[in-house]
Amino acid sequence: MHKSQLATFLISALTVAILHPLPSAAADNDGFTALFNGKDLTGWDGNPDFWSVSDGILVGQTTPEKPSKGNTFLIWTGTEYKDFELHASCKLEGGNSGIQYRSKNLGNWVMAGYQCDIRTPVFDPKDPKNCLGKIYSEKEGRGQMALGGEKAVYEKDGQKNVVGKVNDLEKVTKAIEQGEWKDVVIIAKGNHILQKINGEIVCELTDEDENKRALSGQLGLQIHGGQPMKISFKNIQIKELK
Repeated sequence: MHKSQLATFLISALTVAILHPLPSAAADNDGFTALFNGKDLTGWDGNPDFWSVSDGILVGQTTPEKPSKGNTFLIWTGTEYKDFELHASCKLEGGNSGIQYRSKNLGNWVMAGYQCDIRTPVFDPKDPKNCLGKIYSEKEGRGQMALGGEKAVYEKDGQKNVVGKVNDLEKVTKAIEQGEWKDVVIIAKGNHILQKINGEIVCELTDEDENKRALSGQLGLQIHGGQPMKISFKNIQIKELK
């Protein structure tokens, strides 16, 4: 190749590289790490009678022949997370489920801590505690922490105070009723937690109760005891927040 041709080629290649840079690894997934490989339960621990992988979907299921007497969890055995943004898609067929975070592993596949509640019916405007995407306290004694549309504060003395609306209930209802698969987002930073379903904020919590709040802990997926049920998850990914 002639020197002038080589120079022209190098300039052209440099121009392409500047105008169309190769994406970095971080840009590919925007800093998110997948927690489910779509093949098996690597990294997770749960009762094999109830949890499996089918066609790239993580499935938890109980039947009349194989009931669960109490709530049981599939627990992430890797990193404990502090400040994070978690994304997941889920489909519930009967019963009740949830996503645990900043939680404790109590042994025997039982967990305690914050939960993004996944339930049917997805929403009852007359009774906002029946709301998919509310913040619930599993086995921690605080129960319904932030319901549909609520902006709640747990004060230092442990009392709950609803300080306003984080979203219009009509918007919440419309969002969480869309589609069989629900896109869940949980954002936890410091003592502040926000949960979204299908792009709409469902509820928001500030936890000032230093005796009971958790600022880090384990992740888990719930099968609720009782009636037969099936919960499916996919696209489970997390990004740590600095």
